[in-house]
Amino acid sequence: MQLTEAVPSEGTVCVVGAGGKKSLLYTLARDLHEAVVTATVRIPIFDGHVGRVVATEDPVAALADAGDEDWPLGLVLEQEREDRYRGYDTATVAELSEAADVPVLVKADGARGKLFKAPGDLEPAIPENADAVCPVVSVQIVGQALSDLVVHRPESVVDITNMRIGGVIKTRHVAEVLTDPEGGLKNVPEDATVVPVLNMVDDDDLEATARQIAAEIHDRSDRIDRVVLTCLADEDNPVIDVI
Repeated sequence: MQLTEAVPSEGTVCVVGAGGKKSLLYTLARDLHEAVVTATVRIPIFDGHVGRVVATEDPVAALADAGDEDWPLGLVLEQEREDRYRGYDTATVAELSEAADVPVLVKADGARGKLFKAPGDLEPAIPENADAVCPVVSVQIVGQALSDLVVHRPESVVDITNMRIGGVIKTRHVAEVLTDPEGGLKNVPEDATVVPVLNMVDDDDLEATARQIAAEIHDRSDRIDRVVLTCLADEDNPVIDVI
């Protein structure tokens, strides 16, 4: 199965969480080809994953000017530092989405390279007209200790799960965060589709872990109708299963 068949790939798709956000965005963009990659937060330099990156205050005009060789098209506000771009506010991305007749793929929060996270007070930054949100987590977080070595905003995970810092992360904790209104569902528009992505399913043991998380997600949330298991490092076969 292609990634574009497993996860939402039409309209405005926001990616949040940790453990594979950028890989998900870039793989979708590659497979769709005619798509926009943008952000409502900071995003590392990604020129190598798209046809062209345009830094502009007017992304709608840049979209209209895109040529055949520019796809997938990256749109950002500015290059903030040598290693990263600055994204747009949510209202600007909403306007871009209204103007676009191609998918708009949005990085909507940050995780500082960690495997798992829960949102902070001011995130995620999801446009009000988002069609879908994909909360991402690395299944390799299960069995590890809750600390800022592997988790971004561990205190927010504590707030949702009642874990203690240093406690062992279990499958139920991951499912709790992904399905909580202050976790994976935070700031998601009421009519948006939610499809969790369990990434880094690199072997049979991790697949069993991912299947357990998926089962617990379905037990906890009527809103989520499918969970996607991925190994996004495998460019040829990134989808393990859809549950």
